[in-house]
Amino acid sequence: QVQLVESGGGLVQAGGSLRLSCTASGRTSSSFAMGWFRQVPGKEREFVAAIARSGGSTGYADSMKGRFTISRDNAKNTVYLQMNSLKPEDTAVYYCAAMYGSSWFSVARDHRSYDYWGQGTQVTVSS
Repeated sequence: QVQLVESGGGLVQAGGSLRLSCTASGRTSSSFAMGWFRQVPGKEREFVAAIARSGGSTGYADSMKGRFTISRDNAKNTVYLQMNSLKPEDTAVYYCAAMYGSSWFSVARDHRSYDYWGQGTQVTVSS
């Protein structure tokens, strides 16, 4: 069993930055490809970014490219999401997810590919 705990959410003004963290326990994070998703009430969960087990491959949703950066530190069992130039439409609950058994360089954009989820952290961007 794997537990994922997100942190770093909060309230920020438009144009500001936040860094989300997701720490895994129960298994070493290098066993998992990791992803970030977000969701607002009444809408489906939306892919944000993903990173392979190696850290050498990443993927982003088009609207996040150039603004968000995903990274990982396997020694700390932690994945990060650096969010810059935040917009009010980025307001959502952000979820960390882990996918077990992927190849060393693959990433996944489909939330159904992920096996474990954190509880989420709220990000609110004011205009």
